[in-house]
Amino acid sequence: MTRGATWPVAAQARDAEGHYLLARATGRAAQAVGVRERIRFGGVVRDKALAALAINPNHAGALHILGMWHAEILRLGGVQRFVARQFLGGAVFSEASWDQAQRLLERAVAAEPARIVHHVDLGVILKDRGDTAGARAQFDWIARAPAIEFNDAHFQQQAATERRKM
Repeated sequence: MTRGATWPVAAQARDAEGHYLLARATGRAAQAVGVRERIRFGGVVRDKALAALAINPNHAGALHILGMWHAEILRLGGVQRFVARQFLGGAVFSEASWDQAQRLLERAVAAEPARIVHHVDLGVILKDRGDTAGARAQFDWIARAPAIEFNDAHFQQQAATERRKM
């Protein structure tokens, strides 16, 4: 992370949005690096999402990010999680759970029920957990939902692909 990477938080230290934006940007950056760096970025993502939720416990974006943090940690291979915990300072990764991932995404959906992206990721988590009926319900809702935001058509296609794989 560069020194200037904390500017949203510095500008809005008591606003959940600054912490959320930093968590989101760090999470996106983590997707473009190797596993070792992704693990290091994961701690920042978690910390900033938690900081946003400490200020606003119903911040849908922060709920979504933290839910996906849990899911992404659990999607790492067992060896990668072990290495992260033992050698890369990722002891906090042992806190990741599917129950938390699902609960946080359900709260994001409740906070912003019309946002398709929340439903997509909740559906994928439900699918990962073996809840095919719950996953289908999310993907079917997405198929009927109006595309409102820029990426909604992409998310609808993603949901349709996930639905077909089931």
